[in-house]
Parts: sequence; structure tokens; C-alpha cells
Amino acid sequence: MLAQNAYAQYNKNKIMTASPAELTLMLYDGCIKFMNVASMAIDEGDVEKAHNNIRKAERIIEEFRATLDMKYPVAQDFERVYKYVARRLVEANMGKDKEILEECITHMRSMRDTWREVMRIVGHSEERTAGEA
Repeated sequence: MLAQNAYAQYNKNKIMTASPAELTLMLYDGCIKFMNVASMAIDEGDVEKAHNNIRKAERIIEEFRATLDMKYPVAQDFERVYKYVARRLVEANMGKDKEILEECITHMRSMRDTWREVMRIVGHSEERTAGEA
């Protein structure tokens, strides 16, 4: 019980001290995790667990869409991907379709990996700039 409380406190602190970029990365990871759990639940025949986890992934996608700043052209590209994945998640949930979930997971992994690479590049350029000053 004590270890579980310590782990929960660690996770809470991790979230509270994360940068916006790190929080976005955590959301991508969470979305992928929920879709994976839903996929396993479909295998197990647990319809309720599959539904609940697909809905969690859908809510993360909704949050991504709500926070896009459309003044940047790249936001429109993100919006198209998020809109497509959101529609496919509804379809996956209605039919408890693992193939659609796997497609959505692939899209979100690609988005997450791209985000991670942007974080790495930006972090690297900030370090270089600070070192040059």
C-alpha cells in the first residue's frame, strides 16, 4: 500500500512539474496506452473495458483538437489527423474492431514520435544557444 501511494505521489509530481511539451508527450503516451488496453480487452471479450478505454483515448484526441492554435498552418495538418483518428475510434468502438484500433495506434505513435523529435531538436538548439552566449 505504501509503495502504491509513493508511486501515485511520484506521478502527480511528475505531471505538476512537467513542461507543456512534456505534458503533450504524456498525453500521446496515455492515448496509445488506452488504445492498447482496449485492444487487449477486445481479445478478452471485455466489451465494457474496451469501450471505457476507447472513450479515454477519444477524450485525449478531443483535448488535442481543442488546444490547436489554427494561426499556424501545421495546426491544420494536425487537425486533419486528429479528426480522422477520432472518427476511426468511434468506428472501432461501435464494432469493437481491433484492426481499426491498430490503425489508430499507428497514427498516434507517428504523431508522438514526431513530437518527441521536435522536443529533442528544440531542446538541443536551446542548449547550443545557451552555450554560445
